[in-house]
Amino acid sequence: MTSAQAGMTAKFARFYRRSEGARGFALTSPTMLVMLAALAAPMVLLALYSFWSQNGYALDTRFSLAQYQVGLGRAGYRALFLRSLEISSLVTVITVLLAYPMAYFVAFRVEKSKFVWLILLTIPFWTSYLLRVFAWKVILGYNGVINSGLMSLGLIHQPLAFLLYNPTSVVVTLAHAWAPFAILPIYVSLEKIDRSLLEAAADLGDGTLRRFFRITLPLSLPGVIAAAVVIFVPTTGDYVTPSLVGGSDGMMIANVIEVQFDKVGNWPLGAALAMASMAAVGVVTLLFVSALRAAAGKIR
Repeated sequence: MTSAQAGMTAKFARFYRRSEGARGFALTSPTMLVMLAALAAPMVLLALYSFWSQNGYALDTRFSLAQYQVGLGRAGYRALFLRSLEISSLVTVITVLLAYPMAYFVAFRVEKSKFVWLILLTIPFWTSYLLRVFAWKVILGYNGVINSGLMSLGLIHQPLAFLLYNPTSVVVTLAHAWAPFAILPIYVSLEKIDRSLLEAAADLGDGTLRRFFRITLPLSLPGVIAAAVVIFVPTTGDYVTPSLVGGSDGMMIANVIEVQFDKVGNWPLGAALAMASMAAVGVVTLLFVSALRAAAGKIR
């Protein structure tokens, strides 16, 4: 090592010892490298594929927007995009509306054994996601639990065929599967609320509903937003649930993307559909978060 190199090494060592930022970067750099290799690199490769074309078995790497024109130009693909956004939005709304009362009950009404309640809420995670989807397929099936129960009670004379293989069955299955993801962040937001604010509002004459809409709901909105985003983003790209309980009427855009990659072998078109889907989800998410923040400002 030359004297110049030794001097640079010594300067870097002194900078590393004095700079907290440098030490923090050194500690996080392995994690950053893993994130880049596991997340950023596949996304970049997916984006590159979306601008290429598939000619038979050959891959044309020249820049082209043909795949986006196909993906956004066909009415069938546009309908699947809209259906996916509608189903995911409905799942998000239903799940949050059902999760909020449960999270509120645990945060404000349970005095002891909150940990036990949280464990009970996470019990669905103890089983495979695929098993939960199959369970709903058994429940909603033609000879499933609901139809068998209704027939044994004499309420129906033949099984109900509309319970399965439609968008409704997809919404029900996804809402159940993702419920814990909504309950936990809402519970954390509710648990952080300073109870003295509610006591002060009560002393000033606010009733239960007024306290809820003026204090509890606005302060818990970060948890609601987090829960909604956590549910909306992955459910839009879910293809297992529509494949098992959706049927042809409950198919979503992720099913078509899976077919393009796995069966048809048209990776550029599948990549273009995936990138367009992610862009649509991003735009809808930003609009949703902005709308919730605006509503929170009006409530306050």
